[in-house]
Amino acid sequence: MCGITGGWWNNKKLYQTNSIEKSIERIKHRGPDDNGMSEFLIKEGVLKLAHTRLSIIDLTKDGHQPKTSICKDYTITFNGEIYNYKELREELKYLGHNFKTETDTEVLIESYIEWGEKAMNRFIGMFAFVIYNKKDNSIFCARDAFGIKPFFYDLTETSFLFSSEIQSLICLRNKKTKLNYQVSYDYLVTNNYDNTENTFIEGIKHLKPGHFIHFSLKNNEVIKNESWFTIDHKKKTNISYEDAVLELREKFLESIKLHLRSDVKVGAALSGGIDSSAIVCAMRYVDPELEINTFSYIAENTPVDETKWIDLINSNVKAKVNKTYTNDKELFNELDKLIESQGEPFGSSSIYAQYKVFELAKEKGVVVTLEGQGADEMLAGYLGYPGYRLLSLVEKHKYLKAILFLINWSKWPGRNIKLGLRYFNSIYFSNIFYNAFRKLTKKDFPEWINKDELNKKGVQLKLKRAKLDNNYKGRRVIEKLKYALQKHGIPHLVRHGDRNAMNFQIEGRVPFLNTKLVEYCLSLPEEYLISQNGETKHIFRDAMRGIVPEEVLDRKDKVGFATPEKVWIKNMSKEIRLWLEESEKISFLNKEIILKEFDLIINDQKKYSWLVWRWINFVRWYKIMEIEE
Repeated sequence: MCGITGGWWNNKKLYQTNSIEKSIERIKHRGPDDNGMSEFLIKEGVLKLAHTRLSIIDLTKDGHQPKTSICKDYTITFNGEIYNYKELREELKYLGHNFKTETDTEVLIESYIEWGEKAMNRFIGMFAFVIYNKKDNSIFCARDAFGIKPFFYDLTETSFLFSSEIQSLICLRNKKTKLNYQVSYDYLVTNNYDNTENTFIEGIKHLKPGHFIHFSLKNNEVIKNESWFTIDHKKKTNISYEDAVLELREKFLESIKLHLRSDVKVGAALSGGIDSSAIVCAMRYVDPELEINTFSYIAENTPVDETKWIDLINSNVKAKVNKTYTNDKELFNELDKLIESQGEPFGSSSIYAQYKVFELAKEKGVVVTLEGQGADEMLAGYLGYPGYRLLSLVEKHKYLKAILFLINWSKWPGRNIKLGLRYFNSIYFSNIFYNAFRKLTKKDFPEWINKDELNKKGVQLKLKRAKLDNNYKGRRVIEKLKYALQKHGIPHLVRHGDRNAMNFQIEGRVPFLNTKLVEYCLSLPEEYLISQNGETKHIFRDAMRGIVPEEVLDRKDKVGFATPEKVWIKNMSKEIRLWLEESEKISFLNKEIILKEFDLIINDQKKYSWLVWRWINFVRWYKIMEIEE
């Protein structure tokens, strides 16, 4: 786990001599153990590849990067882990490749030499890397299937710049930092972010999850910008439920084994829910002698206090227990550091709870942690995607089954028939009817936005809804899970995790986000994921029986690393109001209406929503990043 940065300037005169050093300095927290840089002069241009290292596998100097292949034709800078590198090394040896180190980096570069762009489909891991091919003067950039590892880039007529973090990339640019108004609007109004290639900064893009860019240095142009990973809608596993349970159990335990490969101490983030509990219990199951350190955030004496469940799991696996506590004052004092570490705005204060968990792991000397991210999006968690499940049944003309499912689903805590129908209607009705409904309910446009300012910037103000794909007719839950895994959901969740972990020099691993495991789950019948009785993660609960305590597997609620956000914001309302005063510096925000709305919410005259957090987060981020209008 590391940081990468660098770029191509097609004219050496355009390159600022100190820019790469500044860029490396901004990501040293990602890799404090070592750093390196390689320079290649190509005609009038210059290519820089740089790296900062957090030593995880092969702690010797052999892990130094950038690394050049034995044949001397390829050089790589790589961030991430290839968990199945040992198996790939044996296969490559059989094919005639030689190795000088025990690193997964060398396996990655030899895999690319052997299989080219098809090599990514062989990797089980998380990665973002750039490979320079000296033979044809091109660079190959790739990102893992779910965007676990970040890759930002800026492509212009004269340069191709990249980095693991936005602030580091900004150091390489010779231009002002300006706002992407469309992304900002989408975040503030609909809480959509990290779901397109665009970032909050104009001109800086994400390399999308599961994509690669092949760039010619000779011609200064993109040869390919394509997806290397797609979930095949035609792939369906015809298997009995009982056999599917056993196969899922086997695949999950194998993923845990691979994710435990490390030459440093490994721990786990434990929230008390099914996902993190399954990881911790599976760690004990696959390695009875393993020292397990767990790290948990405790929202003490609040409705989201998970102590009971955390203690149950820790006792079950005989873990070394580590708990962290926090409050509104600490959040207030550390908010700017949290925002800066994230690089871009984010959705709620729960990210601070995660931040504190990694801070605790750092204090205890644990360098690798396993986390439960991705389980909900591959196993139909949360509320079980009821609208999509109902649509699947309706499209199959199973109307009675749909009615019974809705009734059964509504009996679980926090659910009701009206809510289920609302989810269904929002999907079933066309955009025309949906937008008309929003206007009737006055939900089409918020008053605290200066609409004219955004119109001047060319911002699309209509709510963007994902279109249904006819290929998934009758399998709408699967369609939605696929969308959540690569477009809207997981991309921002793994961004939160990566920035929080790396801020404290921790490698955060996510064993659920294993391409083989995900593909298997999304090939199963929908009723295996969410049962006719409305039970979410149905098959996974059964797969974990005998490994995870029954009390946890039979839980009907969902919390995770939740914080008492409403209470915290009320307690900090005076200070926050002063922060929101600064919204007047942002041309498209109406400060007076924001303050009026905020006062109504604080005085319980209006229902609390996460919109308050987005106001706070965006205004503080705008100031920290020194955005220029």
